[in-house]
Amino acid sequence: MSDSETMVRTQISVDGSTFFLSQGQDLAGLQKRIEEAVRSGGRFESFVVVGNRVMSVLFTARSRVVVSVETVQYDPRDTGDAGDPYGGFLDS
Repeated sequence: MSDSETMVRTQISVDGSTFFLSQGQDLAGLQKRIEEAVRSGGRFESFVVVGNRVMSVLFTARSRVVVSVETVQYDPRDTGDAGDPYGGFLDS
């Protein structure tokens, strides 16, 4: 892979906490699940973030969610595979 390759990175902020979604996440599906969670009175929804880690966030009618999309330099580690995390305390 060359240094000039890029990929799309999606950022989601929930009540001021910001997460970057891992590659392969279904943004439209996540948005729909968030809307359904709010309509149902609130529930936890999970998604995979950069580092291939699973996050579970409680979405309610009081939650403020902002989504943005940008193009960034390609990172081959960002696979969306929660079974292969990186960037944590145990990485060497």
